[in-house]
Amino acid sequence: MADKRDYYEVLGVQKGASDDEIKKAFRKQSKKYHPDLNPGNKEAEEKFKEVNEAYQVLSDKEKRSRYDQFGHAGVDPNYGAGGGGFNGAGFDFGDIFGDIFGGGFGGFGGGGGRRSGSGRGNDIRQVIDITFEEAAFGCGKTLNIQTMDRCDSCGGSGAKKGTTAETCSQCHGTGRVRTQQRTILGYMTTETTCPQCHGEGKIIKEPCRDCRGTGKVRKSKTVEVQIPAGIDNGQIIQLSGKGEAGSKGGPNGDLLLTVRVRPHSIFRREGNDVYIDMPITFVQAALGATLQVPTLDGLVELNIPEGTQTGSRFRMRGKGIPMMRSKARGDQFVTVNVEVPRNLTQKQKEALRDFDEDKNYKQKKTFYEKMKDFLK
Repeated sequence: MADKRDYYEVLGVQKGASDDEIKKAFRKQSKKYHPDLNPGNKEAEEKFKEVNEAYQVLSDKEKRSRYDQFGHAGVDPNYGAGGGGFNGAGFDFGDIFGDIFGGGFGGFGGGGGRRSGSGRGNDIRQVIDITFEEAAFGCGKTLNIQTMDRCDSCGGSGAKKGTTAETCSQCHGTGRVRTQQRTILGYMTTETTCPQCHGEGKIIKEPCRDCRGTGKVRKSKTVEVQIPAGIDNGQIIQLSGKGEAGSKGGPNGDLLLTVRVRPHSIFRREGNDVYIDMPITFVQAALGATLQVPTLDGLVELNIPEGTQTGSRFRMRGKGIPMMRSKARGDQFVTVNVEVPRNLTQKQKEALRDFDEDKNYKQKKTFYEKMKDFLK
């Protein structure tokens, strides 16, 4: 044993290396020297066996402790590191080589799987419609959902009431079976799904009549949901554990609600700000006015100055949408549009014609001056 290289040196790690560091080093070295990646290279094959031997010792706490105390002499051959090749019994290559080579790997089978008896339930996705005001200030909603829920008759076990599922005799409840095969590298272990229980680990001999052994039945459930203030169209509310029941006692999935906000007849939202277009009369625009503006909080007065032009925009601070998880709010922007009157009386028309002779139109004057220059 004196000619054996130090196992830490073989893997390229320090003596006090953590389990994760040892595992990462093993993956790197295994990929480097694996025979499938180095066909016909005897030196690489020997290196690969040496790396496997080192990892089997250093990944086992008991073997590593003896090795740290007594070196190679402290590692008994019965544990697979005693100068006689690599014994893969009890070692799950699927976990290591699945990470290196992406899934099922050649002579190592598709190991690495775990018992699949219990599992998380499926998520339920649903759309919830709310009004513009409900999105702004939040509200409570009651929903009726159809879901696969835990069977009351068997309590979700899938077995007939008064009976229980039996541990699989072939895999002894693990859901996996292992077979050993001798190769040029030693004994290799292959782990596969148990064919008798199909990975469940248990066998139900008398299934529940209500759920037919699945442990779940379709039910209609009522769910209370709180819509937070400030939520926007398309956002998702997640209710943990309100989805479908898990299999064989596994946890429930989640309920995922996509919010759909109905458009408003007056307000338009951009982020946390609210926009409206408001018509005003020619007189209001010319002389100025105090407008009664609709907001999410009700009517609020807005003063516009005389000579206001159509398309002018005014800002009302703090009258927008509340920000989620905050006391702050966006603003409201009011765009005024001057409405031209129709069906005027003869007297009104004459008054407007007299008014039109006024030269106090700055934009009109500037435009006509530019037009004259253009036509010269």
